[in-house]
Amino acid sequence: MLRTSSYTIYVDLPNNQEKMLLVHGYTGAYDNVSQRVATYLRSLEVKCPPKPLYGDWSPELPIDGDVIPPSTETIELLIKRGYLTEMTLEEEQEFFTKMAIKLHHLASRLMPSYIFMPTYSCNLRCPYCFQDHMRTNPIFKHLLRTMQPEIVDRIFAAMPQIEAGHGVTEEMDLPRNITFFGGEPLLAESRPIVEYIINKTLSLGKASFSAVTNGTELEAYQDILGKDKISNLQITLDGPPSEHDKRRIYADGSGSFEKIAHNITKALDLGVQISIRMNIDRNNIHELPELADEIIARGWNSYQNFSTYTAPITTSELNNNTSIKTTFNSWELDKALDGMHQQYPQMEIITRPDDGLMDRARQIFEQKENPLPNFKASFCGAHNKMYIFDAFGDIYACWEKTGDQKIRIGYINEENEVVLNEELNQTWRNRTVISNPVCRKCRYAFYCGGGCAALAMSHKGKFHTNYCDGFANRFRSSAAEAYKDYVDRIEVSFKPEKLCTD
Repeated sequence: MLRTSSYTIYVDLPNNQEKMLLVHGYTGAYDNVSQRVATYLRSLEVKCPPKPLYGDWSPELPIDGDVIPPSTETIELLIKRGYLTEMTLEEEQEFFTKMAIKLHHLASRLMPSYIFMPTYSCNLRCPYCFQDHMRTNPIFKHLLRTMQPEIVDRIFAAMPQIEAGHGVTEEMDLPRNITFFGGEPLLAESRPIVEYIINKTLSLGKASFSAVTNGTELEAYQDILGKDKISNLQITLDGPPSEHDKRRIYADGSGSFEKIAHNITKALDLGVQISIRMNIDRNNIHELPELADEIIARGWNSYQNFSTYTAPITTSELNNNTSIKTTFNSWELDKALDGMHQQYPQMEIITRPDDGLMDRARQIFEQKENPLPNFKASFCGAHNKMYIFDAFGDIYACWEKTGDQKIRIGYINEENEVVLNEELNQTWRNRTVISNPVCRKCRYAFYCGGGCAALAMSHKGKFHTNYCDGFANRFRSSAAEAYKDYVDRIEVSFKPEKLCTD
C-alpha cells in the first residue's frame, strides 16, 4: 500500500501560497511542488513524528483544502524521489537504520583528526568557561602542567595503532589534521612544545595545523603562523572593547580586546585564516552592531582570509556562572540576528549559527550538488574519529569532556601502546541517529546527526538522547531562504526547474 515516507520534510516558502518545497530525509531530494501535491502527501502520512526528548519541533501545518490525487506521472516521480513508498513503517525504519550504519562506518574509515591540548592552563578567566573550575578550584591545580616531549613521542609512536583501527595505513600517505586546543594552547610558555608537535608531525608527512586560541600571546608564534605551519585560527571576541573586556578578562580583571585585536591584524597579514567566534547571550547580543563597526574600522572584513560566526553561550554542569535565563538556543539566536541584520546593515559581516545550513542548501539548488555526502549519522567527530590528547597522555573523545580520568576513553602507556577503556570508547563512538528511538524515526536525522552529546548530558542527564536545539525550525527556515535566494537570482534568465507542479 502506497504511503508518504516518514522522512518527508515540508518547507513553506515565504510569500508563496501556491508552492511548497519538499525535502527527503534519506534520498536527499529537494523539490518544488504545488500545495495540491503537498496536501496529497500529507493525507497519506501514517502517523505523526515522535516527540523529541529535548525542545520542540514546530508543528507541521494542518491539511488545507481538498485532497486531489495528482497525475500518474507525478505519483511515479514522487515514488522515485522517495516521498512515496510501499515500505511499511517498520521496513522503512530498518532501511534507514542500515543506511545510518553504512554512513557511520564510512565516516569512521578515514584519517583520524587529532586534538593536542598542550595544557589545561589559561591566562584568561572568562566567567562562562566550561573549564573555569580547573583554574579557580585548587583541587584541580595538578591539571595545569604543560605537555612534555616524552608524552608527545608516546602519542606519535601510538598513532599507527590508532590509524590502523580506522583502516588507514602508512602506504596511503594521507595528510594529518592537527588542532591545538586548551586551556589556552598558544601561551608563550607552550611555544616549545607546540613547535615540537608541529615538527614531529611534519617529519611523518603532509599535515595541516589549526588552533582554537584566545589570541592574546600570538606574538610568541609569529614565525610559525602561516600557510605551511599554523594556518587557521579561531579567536573569540565577545563584543566591542567595552563589552569584551568585561567577559574575556585576565586573572587581575583587566581586559584583553586590544591585545587580541593587534594580534588578529598581524595574523591576517601573515595569511592565516582567521575565524572570529562571538559567544552570544541575551546580555551582549545588542553590542553586535558596535562590534561590526569595530571590525569594519580595523579593515578585517576586507581580508579574504577573515570570517566570523556566532554561537550561543550554554550552561555547564561544572560552571554555575551562567543562568539559563540569559541564554539562547540556536534557533532563538538565528531569529534575533535576522532582525538585527535588517535593522543594522553593517551586521551583514556577522553570520548566524545556521548560515552553513543555508549555504549547503544553496549549493544543492545552484550547483546541483549531491546532498548525500553531507549526510551524517552522528553529530560530530567525537563519535567516529576524533582523538584528544592532554598533557598526561590521556585520550578523550570530546573536547568539552576532558580533564577527568573517569571519562577518558583511553591513554598512551609507557610502552607507546593505546590502552582503551572499551566501554567508554564504544559509548562515545556508537552514539548515532539510531542509538535512540527518537532520532531513528526523525525526518531530520541525517541533516542534524542527533545533536551534541555534551549538551544532551548537561540538559537531560542522558548520553543516548537527542539534543534538537530547534533544528526542525532552523532547517526549514534555512532551506526556504536558500531557495528564495536561488529563485531571485536566476528567474530573470530562465525559470527554475520545477517538479511535481500539477
